[in-house]
Amino acid sequence: MLIRILLASVILMPAATAGGGLFGAGRLSSAAVPGCVDGCGESFGDYSGMMPPSDICGIEPICAAPVCEAPVCAAPIYSMPEVACSTPDVCGDMSIIGQYPDYPVGDFCGDGCGEYCGEGCNGFGASCDERLLGLFRRSDDCFRHFISPMTNPVFFEDPRTLTEARFIYINNQIPGGINGGTMQWFGLQLRAAVSENVSIIVNKTGYTTSGNALADDGWSNISAGFKYNLYRDVAGQSLVSLGATLDMPSGSSDARTTRGNGEFNLFMTSGREIAKDWHYLMAGGWRLPVDQNSDSTSIYWSNHIDKRLGNSGFYLLGECNWYHWTNDGTVSAGGFEGLDLINRGAIGVNANDVVTTALGIKFKPSAHTEIGFAWEKPVTGRKDIIDDRFTMDLILRY
Repeated sequence: MLIRILLASVILMPAATAGGGLFGAGRLSSAAVPGCVDGCGESFGDYSGMMPPSDICGIEPICAAPVCEAPVCAAPIYSMPEVACSTPDVCGDMSIIGQYPDYPVGDFCGDGCGEYCGEGCNGFGASCDERLLGLFRRSDDCFRHFISPMTNPVFFEDPRTLTEARFIYINNQIPGGINGGTMQWFGLQLRAAVSENVSIIVNKTGYTTSGNALADDGWSNISAGFKYNLYRDVAGQSLVSLGATLDMPSGSSDARTTRGNGEFNLFMTSGREIAKDWHYLMAGGWRLPVDQNSDSTSIYWSNHIDKRLGNSGFYLLGECNWYHWTNDGTVSAGGFEGLDLINRGAIGVNANDVVTTALGIKFKPSAHTEIGFAWEKPVTGRKDIIDDRFTMDLILRY
């Protein structure tokens, strides 16, 4: 191959010299070689499926007609993270995905698609303009080895811009000091990316069953809002998002998850790959009731760390959540609240702290699916409504 390139260079040298030298001008005049179209990504001759000798990092010593309809533009394999560039679904895949399975990531063609070279938009081989129901974009796939957090599921928001449905089951064992029993929550969350940085989120809707008087069976309130991706560094695998939701008093009268006129949640969430196959997510927020004379006010801080097991789809995870109340409610007695599931509007909770920890496992059979399990227990003397809890989820992602 090298000999053929050298021979071609010698043949074309007079024309290159006339154009300012083989490399001096950076590009060979299209007039120098018959059939040269635009100088980007052409392979000399007909070496289909091979790395083209021309247009390496924008230097084009050789120019010929493209070997396929969609021209390919390739950079050296040692140039990271932008190791390759192609239009979606090119013929004659020139990518190096097989050599570097975790790369390339990001938008190599400068068109905002975030495609993996040779695989098409977002690595799914689809058009960049394809939208669910004609409205919602595909999930951000440039952080494909991240997983979503498990505990504090209503408020611990994934920082990525996603289009998905998440089904959640919680079995919450209530401490004996507040009459024990269990409470189950069957939840559904929806997320829809409307642009590269903005998504609509429905972070709570579902049905509660309870064996304790603190809540009756019935429909939960619906909570919805938006999330904005403020910072996104694909090469560094880190991102930060901000958002807000409103818990609306829409549930069954005896199972509503707030006691007043609803609750705002103002939050920040972030994620980063801290080492190969290790990921850290963090979220913090302020739960601010619409009617502060009714519901309590609180803040939370949630942390997640996970380790992908080799090249499998299995992850081990650990999480920790801190809840702190900054203002009492005026509706319920007892000196305890409802953590992430209920705002009881309790009296006597100001300055209370509860910390929980969790261990779990997740399985990603594909880029579109996550299945998770986590067991959670408080580590502070104050337990609020949780003696222990297990959470299961299923995520179907577009």
